[in-house]
Amino acid sequence: MSIRHGLLALLESGPRHGYQLRAGFEEATGATWPLNIGQVYTTLTRLERDGLVEALPENDGGQRPYRITERGRDEVALWFRTAVGRSERPRDELAIKLSLALVTPGVNVTEVVQRQRTATVRTMQEYTRLKRAEADLPSLLVVDALIFQAEAEIRWLDHCEATILRRRRTTSSKDRSTDSSATTAEGLVP
Repeated sequence: MSIRHGLLALLESGPRHGYQLRAGFEEATGATWPLNIGQVYTTLTRLERDGLVEALPENDGGQRPYRITERGRDEVALWFRTAVGRSERPRDELAIKLSLALVTPGVNVTEVVQRQRTATVRTMQEYTRLKRAEADLPSLLVVDALIFQAEAEIRWLDHCEATILRRRRTTSSKDRSTDSSATTAEGLVP
């Protein structure tokens, strides 16, 4: 999700200053995506530069609220109408880690998979506990998504482990058949 679009969506309900936007974002995402306040203000500065929000005069507390512009409304409406693409996926650190573990001498890939599976199961259990405590629908949906992603990661890790073991058996079977063919051929030579 784009923080840019998340802040614009929050501003649809009325002007807010940075701390209110951060709190609203974290509340809407079930506190699963904490934002740094500096990130919020940097994003607001870019949104203002791009004409999507405008800064209002500081309030009595010295905080500067922002409001969405018509152009910002168009931008957030387009974002909601556009499906999230999967073709430009972010780098998957776990997939890269396992790929490199396969080609790095001295790394036991099976142990790497098992450690990750254990960590992911613990994370999924924490999400499940968090889900029981959630009452509002936006937070509940975010936590559900995290649970489903953890479940998918566990299935993928199971698949990786099975594939690695199957490849090792196939490779060692080929190596044994090559060795036994060489032995048989050697035995036939007078």
